[in-house]
Amino acid sequence: MAVGSVVVALSLTMAGAVPAMAAEPDFGDPQVVATGLTVPWGMGFLPDGSALVAERNSGRVLRVRPGQAPVVVATVAGVRPNGEAGLLGLAVSPSYADDGYVYVYFTSASDNRIARFTLAAPDDQQVILSGLARASIHDGGRIAFGPDGMLYAGVGDASNTANSQNPESRNGKILRMTPDGGVPESGNPIAGSLVYTLGHRNVQGLAWDADGRMYASEFGQNTWDEVNLIEAGVNYGWPTVEGRAGDPRFRDPIVVWSTAEASPSGATVVDDTLYVAALRGTRLWSVPLDGTGGAGTPVARLQGQFGRLRTAERAPDGALWVTTSNRDGRGNPVATDDRVLRFPPVS
Repeated sequence: MAVGSVVVALSLTMAGAVPAMAAEPDFGDPQVVATGLTVPWGMGFLPDGSALVAERNSGRVLRVRPGQAPVVVATVAGVRPNGEAGLLGLAVSPSYADDGYVYVYFTSASDNRIARFTLAAPDDQQVILSGLARASIHDGGRIAFGPDGMLYAGVGDASNTANSQNPESRNGKILRMTPDGGVPESGNPIAGSLVYTLGHRNVQGLAWDADGRMYASEFGQNTWDEVNLIEAGVNYGWPTVEGRAGDPRFRDPIVVWSTAEASPSGATVVDDTLYVAALRGTRLWSVPLDGTGGAGTPVARLQGQFGRLRTAERAPDGALWVTTSNRDGRGNPVATDDRVLRFPPVS
């Protein structure tokens, strides 16, 4: 694919911001940062530019840096992997320099939950949210801090479609909470509730553009996968709707793909482009954002080159990091899988 021109971007924060002088990644020059991992899922960056990577099946958190071997910095207690469940999302506190917190979303023996710990005391794990229904599929699991400093979580319907339209259930939702797991004083549509949006099947990608608009990637069932523009209180239709329906009760997605083309997981924004990692589609989707909450025509990158792609994250230096997911039971791993790949900005 042709590489776009270099663009000048605003200087923004770790919580969803694009660094100064951001440019489209150089997809012809990947750097292999780590090999031999098993289902790397969540990823977050520390202030020094190194990344923390969560392995779904082992419960390990590894610190990875270009040119160095990965180092295990924590093993999350209580992780119970099963099918799509296990140690899933990871987020680094936007106040990391002061509090040192690392947040993880994982499946325990009884539920899905979110906990936090510090690298100085990784065994001292503080659960900030528990009681999310678990299943072997549709656990959601992506967590990310928004530009407002709140923690957002994509929670799957746990293979019970009725959860998604039930306002009393936190499954099939995007949740918004304070860093200690509480309900924010303002901004959530239902008083006393963490529920931010409803009508979701299995959200696994959360990202924000430079103007603070929020986007989520979501697995469909048999027909359409989605990217949605996320706004507080909106109902996105599942299970009544899959894909676009033009039903005034629900919000249509801004992008749809067939499930064979995508099965979209992690997502991130670099400048004015949303990148979405595709599992079944074995590609990275490049989605141009139009600056008003809409999207142009997606372009497939890396198609078939690295197999199933799970996570896409923008690094503090503007590089795009992507993880493979070929050892998740549905891929065809090569000897070096699973890998963490770094695509530097075009210089």
